[in-house]
Order: sequence, then structure tokens, then C-alpha cells
Amino acid sequence: MNKEIILSGFGGQGIMSMGKNLAEAGVEEGLEVSWVPSYGPEMRGGTANCTVILSDERIGSPLVEAPSEIIVMNRAALHKFEPEVVPGGTVFVNSSIVPDKVSRKDLKAIYVPCDEIAAELGNGKVANMVMLGAYVGATKALKVETIENMIHEIFTGKKAKLVLLNMEALHRGIECGSCTE
Repeated sequence: MNKEIILSGFGGQGIMSMGKNLAEAGVEEGLEVSWVPSYGPEMRGGTANCTVILSDERIGSPLVEAPSEIIVMNRAALHKFEPEVVPGGTVFVNSSIVPDKVSRKDLKAIYVPCDEIAAELGNGKVANMVMLGAYVGATKALKVETIENMIHEIFTGKKAKLVLLNMEALHRGIECGSCTE
């Protein structure tokens, strides 16, 4: 397995957190992993993207020039990164705020209403967890249990009350990703 992923959106959408979660879950599962963050000049509201490589072989370079998948949380990210995806790759689109469809016919598109689901759950900040679930549900690149365990490890102490909300967001995303098969 070799997954080269670009995650992109606005600062404040949890792009880096999503990428870091993928990378840490990969390490937990014994994979070779790379995570490279990239921020625009302003944090919240500016551009934010990161690359993640999950592989069962050594990673020669952390650079991702031809991703197997992209996760786009805003319109600009779709237009910027869609042309770079390898033929047969997958594009995960936050359809709540990206009205455009994937234009290339050689790509699989998975549209996830992340913001709508997060609003239904009562907290817009979990939209990234919805998308993470969709990615895991569609690709099966990582085990759901690994992500669940990470949620328990991330949200401890005063934040422990957020475990249930994030679990629900993750599983709603998994449903979205799994129903695309």
C-alpha cells in the first residue's frame, strides 16, 4: 500500500489536525509515514494544506507531487489540487461549501456534506472529523479502531467530554465514505 494524500482548505478547518491524525494512526499501525504541514501567511481563514504519505514500504521523499487522494475542504483547494491527482485517484470534497463537481472523468469523487453533518451534531468544529471518517470508510487505509483509540487519547481531562461528539462525527463520515462502494 502507498497512499499519497494532499489535504487542503482554510486555516481553522482542522486540516493539520486531520493530517496529523492520519499520520499518527499510520505510525500506530506500523506503517511508514510522512506528514508535512504548509500554512498560508495568515493562520485562521488563510490557506492551509498538508501532505501525508502512508506506506508499507520505506518512503523515499516526503514530497507529494502526484497524490493518490486529495481531501478538499474548500473550493480553491479543489481547483488547485484536482489536476495533480493520479488517474484512478480519489477526490474527497466537502460538499457543504464546495458547489463544484470534480471535472476529471478518470477520478473517483466522494462528496461529503461535512459542515451540514457537523451542524446536525451541534458543533461545526467536527467537520474535519466527519471528513476523516469518510476517508477511512472509503479507502480502508487505516483501521477504524485505531482512529477511535486516538480520539480517546486526544480528548482527555477537561476535553474528555468531546470524545462522544468526535466519535459520532467520525462514524457519520465513515457512513458517507462506505456508501460510495
